Amino acid sequence: MPSESKTMSAEPLRWRSVISYGLGDAANNFVFSLGLMFLLPYYTDVAGIGAAAAGTLLMTVRVYDAVMDITAGRVIDRGCLPARHGRFRPWLLWASAPLLLLNVAVFSVPSGWSAAGKLVYAYVTYALLGTAYSFVNVPYGSLAAAMTQSPRQRSRLAAARTLMSTAAAIFLAFALVPALRDIHGEALQNRLTLLTVALAVAGMALYAVCFSTTREVVERRTLHPSWRESWATLASNRALHVLCLAALCALTGAGSLSASAMYFARYLLGDARHFLTFTLVGTPFGLLVSVSLGPALVERFGKRAVFQFGMATAATAHFLLFFAPTAHPAPAFACLAIASAGLMLAMAVMWALQGDTVEYGEWRGGMRLEGLNYSLFSLTRKCGLALGGSIPAFLLAGAAYAPNQATQDAGVLTAIREGVALAPAIAFSAAFLVMFLYPLSDRRFLELVREIKTRRAK
Repeated sequence: MPSESKTMSAEPLRWRSVISYGLGDAANNFVFSLGLMFLLPYYTDVAGIGAAAAGTLLMTVRVYDAVMDITAGRVIDRGCLPARHGRFRPWLLWASAPLLLLNVAVFSVPSGWSAAGKLVYAYVTYALLGTAYSFVNVPYGSLAAAMTQSPRQRSRLAAARTLMSTAAAIFLAFALVPALRDIHGEALQNRLTLLTVALAVAGMALYAVCFSTTREVVERRTLHPSWRESWATLASNRALHVLCLAALCALTGAGSLSASAMYFARYLLGDARHFLTFTLVGTPFGLLVSVSLGPALVERFGKRAVFQFGMATAATAHFLLFFAPTAHPAPAFACLAIASAGLMLAMAVMWALQGDTVEYGEWRGGMRLEGLNYSLFSLTRKCGLALGGSIPAFLLAGAAYAPNQATQDAGVLTAIREGVALAPAIAFSAAFLVMFLYPLSDRRFLELVREIKTRRAK
């Protein structure tokens, strides 16, 4: 069969391409991290949507988003856009503007509407945002596997992705919290709208840089696989199945942590500004560990072992956080910093593991399905975030949380602690255990790549 690329480059990726690839995830996180950190507090405390209704909304729409990823992966694998610039890169231009403008709409719930009208508006805009995100994030995530087959180069891409996405999350925390603190009502809504418009402009610029400085060079022989061929390949990909289950668990924990963090800072630590403090303390520490030590640890111990080490570290730190005193925040900050290091290390490795499952699927099923492979992986991640992000909302609703009150009763404080510490600890422990079933070592991966090349040469 004809191939989409006549050659498969073995040259190391230039740093310019690695960094530019990471910038694409910074743009992604202007939507993704903003939603994780601020959407639940926005719905409950600004838009006036009840906690239970907001939790149901987040879980329902995120599951819809996950299913939409499969549709996006199928469309992208069939090459529905002109292939002159590759199969994945053009989507970064075509779908990014709708995505970023819909992000503005999501954080612009009309204040004068009825409660039912606000809820309908939130459902519609958030679902449309998820659809647009699928058609940006699935090709973006698939792009790494098309840029190189070197485990070391893929680890560099994963590290760059982690670095830039985390930098975007830190930026959002430090840009939004001071800008939105101590203002309420219409003034707060107007400020949010201006900030999301500014993020839309910056995001489109970052996507353009990512598009212009990356290239797809890995050979791909199957042009238009049928549904039966595609699903048969996915069904035989045990490495992908195990990784998806581990990602489901890991992202459930991360989603619960992110959705609970602002409440934890405000009501247990006593001041919303502590959200910035543990972001400043924990996130750079985690980033330093994952970026500086991650590639060396992977080369020494392999990706699976490093992922498990990160999950075990994060689980232990969150168990300790559940019992940490909050009268003085230093112990909580220390637990969050250690947990951040473990979580970021595991997340960075997870992206490289996902790229490896593409070759495993090609080796088992004979077809290279970057888009559908990544979309199934993304589906499970979004399901994890849907579950994790809704856990704090349901815990708050069950404890009779009262929005915008200076103090909360003991039941609400316990619910917040469970959302920020206990739920993540359990989820990360599950991810650690699941990865014992992962069948692909780094050495075995290189053997598969050689076997695939031999097949193509025949």
